[in-house]
Amino acid sequence: MARSSGHILSRYATADRPLALRVADSEREFPVELPAGAVDLLIHVLEAMAAGQGVTLIPERAELTTVQAADVLNVSRPFLIKLLDRKDIPHRKVGRHRRIRMEDVMAYKDAIDRERDEILARLTRDAQTGGMGYGG
Repeated sequence: MARSSGHILSRYATADRPLALRVADSEREFPVELPAGAVDLLIHVLEAMAAGQGVTLIPERAELTTVQAADVLNVSRPFLIKLLDRKDIPHRKVGRHRRIRMEDVMAYKDAIDRERDEILARLTRDAQTGGMGYGG
């Protein structure tokens, strides 16, 4: 159901226009207008559900606990604490507890992903140059 709903929505979604839908229950039908950003988000959620993945929505301006931030980054809490102590990710203290802004967690994740992509591209170029069985 998630897969087919996502495919149907994606046919009608455009990045700059809201999408008008009709929602029906057994007795009534209601028109609903979704902002373009919400349609895109809904399509991504449906794709994840179709793939059997769990989905968690966290507002960008949210402050996360260290456990939540570690989950978002898919790292252990002790590893995250090391990142915070090295000031790789900004945070603030509330009493004895650390709070990390979601946008800072995502900025760190994006930077690590870019670095990983650059390293992979360099390794691929080196392998192609060295004739290691990768055509180019």
